[in-house]
Amino acid sequence: MTDAFGLVDIALVVTFVTLVLGQLLSMVRLVLGPTPGDRILALDTMVINAIGLVVVLGIHQGVQIYFEVSLLIAMLGFVSTVALARFILRGDIIE
Repeated sequence: MTDAFGLVDIALVVTFVTLVLGQLLSMVRLVLGPTPGDRILALDTMVINAIGLVVVLGIHQGVQIYFEVSLLIAMLGFVSTVALARFILRGDIIE
């Protein structure tokens, strides 16, 4: 019979590996994306993957400060995605 901590560790490793793989594939889309929309979407996906990596790291280490860091990354990622999309569409960010 396996203990609960072993299963949690395995789940964390699998989650970490899949998030890193998603981050790498998003980087490929960022470089190869034929349109600016693809590149913006890749950047947004990279922000989401980074949030996931920070949360998984926080769960693994048992430190709560990582969850606050993930909230900051989420806010900055949202604002930067909107600003970049507006810049691409209109040519300026602030009207």
